[in-house]
Amino acid sequence: MVLFTIPGEPKGKGRPKFSRQGNFVRTYTPEVTSSYENLVRLEYQRQCGIFIGKDIPLTMDIRAYFGIPKSASKVKRDAMLSGDIRPTKKPDMDNIVKIIADSLNSFAYHDDSQIVSCTVEKYYSDRARVDVYIYPKKGENHE
Repeated sequence: MVLFTIPGEPKGKGRPKFSRQGNFVRTYTPEVTSSYENLVRLEYQRQCGIFIGKDIPLTMDIRAYFGIPKSASKVKRDAMLSGDIRPTKKPDMDNIVKIIADSLNSFAYHDDSQIVSCTVEKYYSDRARVDVYIYPKKGENHE
């Protein structure tokens, strides 16, 4: 199993942006998305650096920890830390998966198409971060 942590507030994959250059339209990745993708790769290589071979089915579990708002009362803060109150704010869980899975293409695994199972959980914490677990999927026959 591989585990690594991305420090800071969880981010989601942003939509591509378009600009016109004369008669041509150029597509580019927003700066926030590009920076976060670089951070994901950097932290993966710094903490793990393992390349998982091609054609190995993988499971990815993501736990996104959001910072607690300063305006939260002590009672609400305690409920957030205990998991009684969970984040229902953006980014959406699918965008969290997308930015992490895409970032790790050719770094952690050949392609994110190897991911056959994925879970995402969102929590509050005193330390904003994203914990990512990647491990081979055990053989299951569901036919």
